[in-house]
This record gives sequence, C-alpha cells and structure tokens, in this order.
Amino acid sequence: MSEVSLRPMRAADAGAVLAIYQTGLDGGDASFERTAPGWAEFDAARLAAHRFVAVGETILGWVAVSAVSSRPVYAGVVEHSIYVDPAARGRGVGRALLGALIDSTERAGVWTIQSGVFPENTASLALHHAAGFRTVGVRERLGRHSDRWRDVVLLERRSPLI
Repeated sequence: MSEVSLRPMRAADAGAVLAIYQTGLDGGDASFERTAPGWAEFDAARLAAHRFVAVGETILGWVAVSAVSSRPVYAGVVEHSIYVDPAARGRGVGRALLGALIDSTERAGVWTIQSGVFPENTASLALHHAAGFRTVGVRERLGRHSDRWRDVVLLERRSPLI
C-alpha cells in the first residue's frame, strides 16, 4: 500500500467520508441504509476516539465505531463500519484501517468489536476474517432491503487482552 497514510478523522473530512459512504450504500451490499446521514448525525453517532481515514492524494476510506448500548456492562463493546472508495479497493486500505481500529480500541479497553455484513459482500467477510473476526452466526431475514429480505452475517473480534 504505497503512499497511503492513516490519521484520525476530522470534521474537514466530512464531504469525502460521506461521499464514500454514499457510494458504498449505492452498491446495495453495504447496509440497510439508503442515504448517508449529514455530518452532524454521523459525528454524533460515532465515537470520536475510534474514527480513522486512509489518505493518499484524496481520502480513500474510513472506519468508525458506535457504542452498542449505553448500559455500563456493554462499555467495551462497539459496532464498526468500514468503507473504502471503489478506486482504492484491493490496495490494502481496508486492512490498514481495520488494523488501526483494532489497535485503538484495544488500547482503550474495548473487548469486542462487532459488525453485521450481508453474505453477498464476500470481500468484506474475507477482510474481517483475515483481521481475526469470527462469524458468530447468520441472522436470517433480518430486514427488508430493495424489496427483498436480507440475511446478515454477525461478526465479532474479541480482544486477546481480556
């Protein structure tokens, strides 16, 4: 992965981050969501300490986490999203972003990172498995998307530090 660096996401990245998000949503296999939120909503829903962008000449991708619950018992459990610009796929951007996220969350005492991925998104499943995530199970017919029921593969990575 030449000429790519990682850094914390900042408000000035909003346009590029949300455009990459929308491109992923437009592909149909990234999320049940259809439209990327505005920056204020995106910013409020994701933990500032665990948001990163991959930067080359432009922003190539991003990763961020949200708390799964406000209950104290779940303080060390987060759900993450990762999106890579289609032009940057296959260059190690996703692997680098996921590595930065794992390092950041482990330093902060997070013991579980989870995500839901459509089974058709085989590249994302392979990336996650390579990063130490395991398939917990498949949530069948979890929701309707594009007028059809979609399954979701539940993935998690447990910190070896617990």
